[in-house]
Amino acid sequence: MAGINPIRTPADHAAALARIDQLVDAEPGTPEGRELDVLVDLVELYESKHEPMGNPSPVAAIEFRMEQAGLGQRDLVPFIGSRAKVSEILSGKRAITMPMARALHEHLGIPAEVLLRPAEPLDDPLADIEWRRFPVRRMAKRGWVRSIPNPMARAEELMRDLIERAGGWPVAGEALYRKSNHPRANAKADQYALKAWCWQALAVAGTNPPAASYARGTVTLGFLQDVARLSSSADGPRFARELLAKRGVPLVIVPHLPKTYLDGAALRLGDGRPVVALTLRQDRIDNFWFCLLHELAHVGRHLDNDDGSAFVDDLTLRTVNPDRQDPREAEADEWAEEALVPATVWQASEVRRHPTPMAVVSLATALRVHPAVIAGRVRYERQNYRLLSQFVGTGEVRRHFDSAPA
Repeated sequence: MAGINPIRTPADHAAALARIDQLVDAEPGTPEGRELDVLVDLVELYESKHEPMGNPSPVAAIEFRMEQAGLGQRDLVPFIGSRAKVSEILSGKRAITMPMARALHEHLGIPAEVLLRPAEPLDDPLADIEWRRFPVRRMAKRGWVRSIPNPMARAEELMRDLIERAGGWPVAGEALYRKSNHPRANAKADQYALKAWCWQALAVAGTNPPAASYARGTVTLGFLQDVARLSSSADGPRFARELLAKRGVPLVIVPHLPKTYLDGAALRLGDGRPVVALTLRQDRIDNFWFCLLHELAHVGRHLDNDDGSAFVDDLTLRTVNPDRQDPREAEADEWAEEALVPATVWQASEVRRHPTPMAVVSLATALRVHPAVIAGRVRYERQNYRLLSQFVGTGEVRRHFDSAPA
């Protein structure tokens, strides 16, 4: 890390790309993985400043010239015709005519070929996306988009292709564009990285969906309890994926992108089929089972009832202002907790009062769940994540899905 230098010249850029190629398989969280993250960010910053972006939209060109010259909307009236027309041009509600383009070109120096570019259709839901803000280089390294020279220069092409694989805009747009549908997303999250992750999850799920169809009403509290009991097996994560597939629900593992702060999501494909997607960023047994059941609870309590079209979750936010959280998140927590450890059992349990290793194993055996489930509940309630760490199974989940596409 100490040897990383700023990228200011084409030679610096080439050297950074060569080093990225050497580090592409580095594990997240290792010194090499952190070096890779920093280098990718530096390369993307350099390319955003130095690689050609193509012509801006007519409105963007006008706004840039206004800012550059310190002009207000009133200053454009002599070239466009009236303040009302200026407002309509800048909002995209009116097309630029030939006389307007000629006047703006002659008096403000805006290239005519930019002003006369065909505008994006007004109803194009992708018209306002800043394509170069997607982490396309990192996505290409993971195989999420095609690996091509100068991917930032063709970011729109790459991302539109991913959107199509995710089910097209009617499906992809539902995943994140309604903020009320993902109340437990981290406010610090990079929305472009978050969109990219959701679209990749949908693309993976849609490429090879389960052969079984999905019937609304399948995911009940009883079904979650059946899933929870699979945790007692050493192969529980794999068995859970197989059980969900038999019910028509794809479970996909898509590693998180930096700045997404993401544990999992409940999404929906174009045919209405729910998708459960997990990042395994914690890679612990206790976290896996709670997150899986939380997203399944969103399916049963919300997606099946059309109470939201997508949910993305940073589970570290469970303890942040719990009284002000969206009730749907509380409902998903409730089902997940009840399926893993019923409230009546938990309230009466010895482990809740005296969390000894013997008490953890005893309750886990009685409930037919993995000891990590009990240890995780104790650690969460006490907010002491050093307690019972021998039970939570750090690093023991991802291996079950190493062959899964992402």
